[in-house]
Amino acid sequence: MSAADRVAELTATFAAPSLDVAHLLCDRHPADRVAFTVVDGDGDGTASTLTFGELAAGSHRCARALQDLGVGPGDRVATLMGKGTDLVTVILASWRLGAVYVPLFTAFAPQAIALRLEGAGAHVVVVDPDQRHKLDPGPDLPDDPQRRIVVTGPGASPGDLSLADLIAAASPEPLPTVTTSGDGPLVHMFTSGTTGKPKGVIHPVSYITGWQIYLEYGLGVTRDSTYWCAADPGWAYGLYAAIVAPLAAGLPSLLLSGGFSAERTWRTLLDHRVTDFTAAPTVYRGLRSSSVPVPEGLRLERASSAGEPLTPEVNEWAGAALGLAVHDHFGQTEVGMPLANHHHPELARPLKPGSMGRPVPGWSLTVLTDEKDEPAGEGVLGRVAIDVAASPLMTFRDYQSPGQSASKFTPDGRWYLTGDAGRVDADGDFFFSSRDDDVIIMAGYRIGPFEIESVLAQHPAVAECSVIGAPDEVRGEVIEAYVVLRDGVDGGDDGKGGGHGSPELAAELQQLVKTRYAAHAYPRTIHFIDALPKTPSGKTQRYLLRNRRRAELATPESR
Repeated sequence: MSAADRVAELTATFAAPSLDVAHLLCDRHPADRVAFTVVDGDGDGTASTLTFGELAAGSHRCARALQDLGVGPGDRVATLMGKGTDLVTVILASWRLGAVYVPLFTAFAPQAIALRLEGAGAHVVVVDPDQRHKLDPGPDLPDDPQRRIVVTGPGASPGDLSLADLIAAASPEPLPTVTTSGDGPLVHMFTSGTTGKPKGVIHPVSYITGWQIYLEYGLGVTRDSTYWCAADPGWAYGLYAAIVAPLAAGLPSLLLSGGFSAERTWRTLLDHRVTDFTAAPTVYRGLRSSSVPVPEGLRLERASSAGEPLTPEVNEWAGAALGLAVHDHFGQTEVGMPLANHHHPELARPLKPGSMGRPVPGWSLTVLTDEKDEPAGEGVLGRVAIDVAASPLMTFRDYQSPGQSASKFTPDGRWYLTGDAGRVDADGDFFFSSRDDDVIIMAGYRIGPFEIESVLAQHPAVAECSVIGAPDEVRGEVIEAYVVLRDGVDGGDDGKGGGHGSPELAAELQQLVKTRYAAHAYPRTIHFIDALPKTPSGKTQRYLLRNRRRAELATPESR
């Protein structure tokens, strides 16, 4: 079957006018087939399996329990839970009722949780005991008399409900089928806030199609794979790549509880003979910078990355350490995964350093000029855009608050503007430059910070970095870099109250950019700092650095 035919087949399935989400994701698959292998990352690494039959039975009982709380079609059910059997059971139970799922990242603080609970209107929250304290009313999370808090284990507060008790009291009879449509709401989540306040996005059921296509063609996962997506399901990539897409495809997926550690990651890859692995670039950088050695006997065949651009030093390391290259992929909460360096043999091509790939089947993209809504020339920096009419997997129409998406589409509605600047070469490979707002215009030159960051990150002293444009009376803007040094690096104090660096190291980094990128595009100032400002999902917030630097330059003593 061709990729185009596969897109049409899955679109017909998940965009149907009447469908049963739980059937498509669970009940139609063989009951004895493994859906998830759940690894105890916080303990001794023991693993348990969850079959589709067990998931079906458990989610029916859980759905009855939620129904007894008044949950029905269209209601929002949120979870503040770690990766495991309870999480996938609650998610599927919500969809059995026609409810809409609201993911909450377990690293969120109360203020971020409040924004999402209030924004989605979620009055039922299922929470793990170790996360329960974040739901206590306070200045960052106002009390909600309608909120029902369901705790998954011991540690409940007065007024809380126990998930186990609710399930035990629920009817064991299977729940009658609740149908919806491809346009029906499935997930209510929020953007990561890379460029400002998070916006509500409601994914329809048909959004699943794009993720299954991505799983098969972008990631190249097959029935012979042992697949692990290490991303957290509190975000779109982890939710869909680790849970929803494998369920839709009927393929087993591995879930590791707990946070990241290099030792735990290597052990899981080795013990479970993982062949297909995908994670955020920060995971690969963490493995690279760790003192934990790469174990012998790994079975990795395919490695992928998404969430933020993959800097070149990762593949310099991966080629030697893993014997393979990490494939960079591009996506957004709004649309899914439209670009990939595909693993599927039908679409696989030699990797180009810095490329985020070509359009995934079902998507059509180009780079528009800055001046007009028309394609730019080959290699010309412009606005990365999706051709809406030519992209059958495009489901995004607007944010939760109507009108917020006006700037995301061209006036004629033909192009969806990703908000990223980049270029496309003669072969159709796309290269990320920056977010549109992050493009630096210096003396008439348009400069993307990502390419400069990629050079700086190659220096052995640099753990991570971010490049911004700072106001300059002569040039309009000048390039400045914020650098976090690797542990153990001591170049002296730069005297600016954070990090360790020296004028000599700063000059060395500037010369590196001049030599490896462009003489005119070196950072005029290097700031050594302890940490970069990031969203909870780990994406660097350049705009906060820009705002801080502008405020500093506006004060008399900094002039």
